[in-house]
Order: sequence, then C-alpha cells, then structure tokens
Amino acid sequence: MEISPLTRRSFTGLGLGGAAAAASGGVLAQAGPAPSTASDKTAPLAHAPVSQAGLGPRLTLHAIDNFHGTPAAGMVCDLAWREGDSLAPIKTVTTAANGRPAEPLLTDAALRPGHYELLLHLGAYFAARGVSLPSPNFLDRVPIRFRIRDAGQRHHLPVLFTPWGYSYYRGS
Repeated sequence: MEISPLTRRSFTGLGLGGAAAAASGGVLAQAGPAPSTASDKTAPLAHAPVSQAGLGPRLTLHAIDNFHGTPAAGMVCDLAWREGDSLAPIKTVTTAANGRPAEPLLTDAALRPGHYELLLHLGAYFAARGVSLPSPNFLDRVPIRFRIRDAGQRHHLPVLFTPWGYSYYRGS
C-alpha cells in the first residue's frame, strides 16, 4: 500500500472527520473519492475575492443560521443608537442570500463611537421557514449590544444562532 504525503489539498474532499483520521493514520469506513494527484494546480476561483483595500471605516453584519447550517437569508435586523435605556432607530435591514445586508450597516462618518443595539428578529425568521417550535419560542427578538470605541476602524459583527441560542463576536 502506497502512502501519499498529506497536503492541504488532500484534505479537501475528506471533510473534518476524514481529515482527522487521515492525519492520525486512521482508516475511514466511508471515505469520499481519493484526491486527484494528476495535477498540483489549483482550480480557478469561480468569483474573484472582494478586496477590502481602500475601504473606509464601516460596520458590517454576517448572520449564520446554525440550525439549518446556512447563511440567514431574509432575516430582519434593526440597528439603533443606544444611550442609557433609550434607543434611537438608525435603520432596518434584511439579510440577503449570503446572510449579509446588501450594504454595510454604517460607513464612514455615520459610524461614530458609542453604544449600539442590533435587534435580530429570530422568531419571525424561523416562523417564515416553517420551523416547528414551541409557542412562545425560547428566543424571539434578540438584542445584541456592543460598543464602538474607534470609529476609524472596520468593525464586523458575525452572529451565529439557533432557535435556542446565539453567539457573536467582533470579527475582522
């Protein structure tokens, strides 16, 4: 039996479990097709990467539906400026097929230091997809509160959620 060297490309068709087994020398019961060794050339990209060079300060959002394992297409989100317990609405957006709004939430001078709240309409999102959940659902409208300290930077807000939980962080 010939053992080929492990490369990043050889892991592509295996998935995480297969890659772990291959790295540890284990045997897979249901391995996918063997990686092609005929060519070391990478396949061309279907779409060119979007360059972030030259973009000014911005706040962007990426919503991921971990329940379905997909980007959260069609989720409504309300962005507001928060001062104490009061909110001043800024805008309402709906995420596109890629889980992102068509435009950044805020750009350039509209992005300023301070407290913000992004309200995710999770109950309506899952109801629109016909997900059978208890009534009332555990999560309905989820507020995400965050602070912008340096408005001269880019701020990215990835949000991962299910009907029962969510997480978010400051991305790059």
